[in-house]
Amino acid sequence: MEKKRVGILRGGMGNQYTSSIRKGGDIISHIFENLSEKYKVVDILIDKDGNWHANGLPVVPADLVRKVDVVWNTSKQPSLSIILDNFSIPNIGSSSFLKILESNREMLEMHMKSIGIKMPRFIIFPKDAREVFEKFSAPWIVKINNEIKLVKTFNELVETIKDRTNVIIEEFIAGKPSTVHSISGFRGEDIYVLPACNAFSIADAGRPPQNFTADEKEKIIAFAKDLHKHLATEHYLKSDFVLHPKRGLFLTNIESSPDLRKESHFEQSCQYIGAEMHHILEHILDKTLNKKI
Repeated sequence: MEKKRVGILRGGMGNQYTSSIRKGGDIISHIFENLSEKYKVVDILIDKDGNWHANGLPVVPADLVRKVDVVWNTSKQPSLSIILDNFSIPNIGSSSFLKILESNREMLEMHMKSIGIKMPRFIIFPKDAREVFEKFSAPWIVKINNEIKLVKTFNELVETIKDRTNVIIEEFIAGKPSTVHSISGFRGEDIYVLPACNAFSIADAGRPPQNFTADEKEKIIAFAKDLHKHLATEHYLKSDFVLHPKRGLFLTNIESSPDLRKESHFEQSCQYIGAEMHHILEHILDKTLNKKI
């Protein structure tokens, strides 16, 4: 059987370059290790100056029509999805709208508010710790570039954000954290949701993992399906929630590309249902190649 050529598009201009390089590299490695009998990888790299390369050689986007059968786009640049669509190249990745929401916390909260979904309060690029303290009290989740830290006192906040840039401060929501992965069309379902499991990270310090009741799991899964539908997610969505005992569900983050690293939450969730991560990748690739909605 002739192998299908899968282009992995990564890099691009902007502050998500490094993240895209890593995510694309993870997909390349995963296909090589688990699906190499079925797919041939073409590494499509866009450098920081916007120059395109395919397996190390310079190309222009139009060249990809003859080089790939499908493209998995890990870049966060909305314009790249439009370019691929303009050349009628089947592609996997979030829509331009979803990419904007992923990379813009203010727009994400504004959109979620319009559909009745709560998110923690936040401040982007605060002038100082006093501005944060006056808006909402401790503890705070501090996000600086790719670093996440739980800060419990005002003095600690002062030291944490002193002389730092790209700072986002988020309200800490006490409750049960959960991460839910939803996949379009998997196992014959319009939206297949992997079982709701506890998430735990630095940002969840002080929220030790707890078991969800059957009713809580049902609410989280229904919420994740509604979000998947509302965002018109074509392939995959990761939704992070916190369930507050009185204030209900809060959405804390969304991602449109699965984490394929060993022992990731995604891998553990797949194993819980007797699947492997490459089964999901294969499903998404075949669905796109066959143009099944």
